[in-house]
Amino acid sequence: MVMGEFTQETEVLVVGGGPGGYAAAFRAADLGMDVTLVDMRSRPGGVCLFRGCIPSKTLLNVSELLLDARRGSEMGISFQDVRVDLEKMRQWKNQVVDRLANGLRELCRKRGIQFVQGRAVFEDHDRVRLIEAEVSHVKFKHAIIATGSRVRSLPGVSFEGGGRVMSSTGALEIPDVPEHLLVVGGGYVGVELGSLYAALGSRVTLVEWADRLMAGADQDLVRPLSEHLEEVFEGIHLGTGVKKAQEEKDHVKVTFEGQGKDLRERFDRVLVAVGRVPHTKELELEKAHVQVSDDGFIAVDEQRRTSNRKIFAVGDVVGGVMLAHKAMCEGKVAAEVIAGQPASFDVQAIPAVVYTDPQLAWCGLTEEECRRRKMEIKVTRFPWSASGRAVTLGLSRGMTKLIGDAQTGRIVGMGIVGRHAGEMIAEGVLAVEMGALAEDMALSIHPHPTLSETEGEAAEAFMGMSTHIMPSGKGKK
Repeated sequence: MVMGEFTQETEVLVVGGGPGGYAAAFRAADLGMDVTLVDMRSRPGGVCLFRGCIPSKTLLNVSELLLDARRGSEMGISFQDVRVDLEKMRQWKNQVVDRLANGLRELCRKRGIQFVQGRAVFEDHDRVRLIEAEVSHVKFKHAIIATGSRVRSLPGVSFEGGGRVMSSTGALEIPDVPEHLLVVGGGYVGVELGSLYAALGSRVTLVEWADRLMAGADQDLVRPLSEHLEEVFEGIHLGTGVKKAQEEKDHVKVTFEGQGKDLRERFDRVLVAVGRVPHTKELELEKAHVQVSDDGFIAVDEQRRTSNRKIFAVGDVVGGVMLAHKAMCEGKVAAEVIAGQPASFDVQAIPAVVYTDPQLAWCGLTEEECRRRKMEIKVTRFPWSASGRAVTLGLSRGMTKLIGDAQTGRIVGMGIVGRHAGEMIAEGVLAVEMGALAEDMALSIHPHPTLSETEGEAAEAFMGMSTHIMPSGKGKK
């Protein structure tokens, strides 16, 4: 048989090498199964590692350093000559990505996973065809689809060719620091990358069709972030969308719509961050008898099993929260189910983190969601202006918020806005998942002075006994 017609057999085929895919492959291999992992790139990692989470957070760390350098003058330290070297920034970002990608490739090798570079297309209920790969077909006993998602574009707008209208992928290449940047979209990506370019020196204008930024989070948490963005952005326009974007040689001519009138303005570059769509259309899933919704998402049960019981799907392709850590958890569940273990995706607190300055993080139920469900809740807020550690850092614009059942005191949600919120939210995740009471958190000693101490104080406030803020309804008359 000539090369290119070789058919490989495997116990578990994983299609897609992003966080959901490689987590599934690693867990399946650890459980003793024969695993083949197929991805279009030469190394595992997916969009998250190569064009998303890791490069963006690497660069946002740089922007945080720039902001801290500018804040230093308030503390008596002046950095007179803060310069930005874009080429070195790109090199640093690429070094981070390469190090992590090489680590994942080595973990594949050590686990005995067969990694195949190529694009998989289903041709039957237990078989795929591989395009641009050394192996032409793979026959499987079970398959896990983890092909992720791609950026959504505006009607009539293309990201191809490296033009002045960019997706998040193009923006992370930092082709230059545009004098005037338009960001379309007020969600995670828009506010993060808008913040990055503002720190680098761009005049940033952000438009969002909704009437608020970060619509999935409670607005009292978003408020400190919005106040900061209003200071560093040239403009934030809510209830506004882009009707037309016409790319010229040295600028983009944009026509806006919303708020009852059309407006036109010129920008050096435009970043479009209006969501993502699943990578499923190219898989020809109908040949595998896998049910897909009209908008391209794969229907799965709690075990991540599709309508074809041999095939599972995880991550962005199944919809819901499109976050890497959610995909990784689902991938592990799918692998364990295939191995015969009693696993299911039954989580109560998927954490969300926005890596802006200040950071925004939340988990469990939001206050707004509790109100919609007509739940009887008690909400306490600990302002970081009362946190010794936050004040020492010059970062007192923040808050830790606890949401609990009013009758039982069980913690159902937590939100944090402030530096390192993403690191701190894990305590809230653990509390929600284990059904902890506010009393449990309040009686757990938190080190002083730390930002994590604000979580303990928020819980103490729930119990009516916070040390550094007055209990509600108490005090001298």
